[in-house]
Amino acid sequence: MTPAEQSARAEAICRLAPVVPVLVIEDLSHARPLAEALVAGGLPTLEITLRTPCALDAIRAMAEVAGGQVGAGTLLTPADVKAAKAAGATFGVSPGATQRLIDACAEADLPLLPGAATASEIMALLEQGYTAQKFFPAEQAGGAAYLRSIGSPLPQVRFCPTGGIGAKNARDYLGLKNILCVGGSWVAPKEAMARGDWAAITALAAEAASLPRG
Repeated sequence: MTPAEQSARAEAICRLAPVVPVLVIEDLSHARPLAEALVAGGLPTLEITLRTPCALDAIRAMAEVAGGQVGAGTLLTPADVKAAKAAGATFGVSPGATQRLIDACAEADLPLLPGAATASEIMALLEQGYTAQKFFPAEQAGGAAYLRSIGSPLPQVRFCPTGGIGAKNARDYLGLKNILCVGGSWVAPKEAMARGDWAAITALAAEAASLPRG
């Protein structure tokens, strides 16, 4: 799969909903009911970060939920790519991008949403064919104002910003023309997961799914 093909597939997945839940799964028993709750609320695209010992098993469990698109976040190495693909991930997300990681995703036929934070990084990825990119860390790297500005010289690129985005500022990003969706964890509060309040998470997902895009 070429980078352009990867990017087109990643963009299609990003367009499924205005918000992509970014999930850190620490208790494997939460994985399936969490995915069911989020999908039921209208958020089918789920990013599971590879930051916990049970992350790959969580991807396996969540990949079985009908209607969901489960991806692996925090891809850093070719080994991460192979493990994520084997676990059932249908796309990958990285905080930045290296050539080894890009090549590994191409070899594994895994659509990649590569991360960028500067104009040079965005341009370097665009040269390879990545018109859909992650902007990270969004708030710390300039926020919605930066993305609005970068849209003028680089209108070809569409972004999924993550990092510091919540219910209060998601609209600031989603109102921009160059935003595909936003990533955030506010739709799956740890407290709600701990008490198994999946209905509350479905309600938060429904609110997020109704956010308008520019």
